[in-house]
Amino acid sequence: MRHVSLLALLLAASSFAAELNGVTAPETTTVDGKELKLNGQGLRRKFIFDVYVASLYVENKSADGAAILGKDEIRRCDMAMLRDLDKASIFDALKNGFEKNAGDKFPALKERLEKFGAVITDLKKGQALTIVYVPGKGTRVEGQGSSYSAEGKEFADALFSVWIGQFPVDENLKKGLLGGK
Repeated sequence: MRHVSLLALLLAASSFAAELNGVTAPETTTVDGKELKLNGQGLRRKFIFDVYVASLYVENKSADGAAILGKDEIRRCDMAMLRDLDKASIFDALKNGFEKNAGDKFPALKERLEKFGAVITDLKKGQALTIVYVPGKGTRVEGQGSSYSAEGKEFADALFSVWIGQFPVDENLKKGLLGGK
């Protein structure tokens, strides 16, 4: 009987959501009928400030950002704000990381990025921004009642590279999103 209780406790513990800096993320979520798994959570810090907690969901978990970007699979990044951020600060950080990671593809993607950024709003502590890529449908940004979708895997790859690419906005954030501590 004791072994059954221990097993039940272990199984219950494994289904709990992940938590980082007070932000809870479920172990799975569903997008377009596909179950995505929490790949990891990471904290975005700038100087001494905690800015947001990001939670990355993928179809197939991986500790390799290039492997995630290399697959044409659904991915989702939830960003929970830990402080108030104005639209310009959010977009400038995304654009900077996007441009670094897109490299010579940036000119072809710039117009989509500008339209994408136009739907981002000021975010208050406790609010969230969600970015979802679905193959064949594009990359969608959702937050505070607005949304926009940009077509193409190249756009999605450059955007998700902001967090898990060669030139991430924050190395510790990248490490967390890829399952590290």
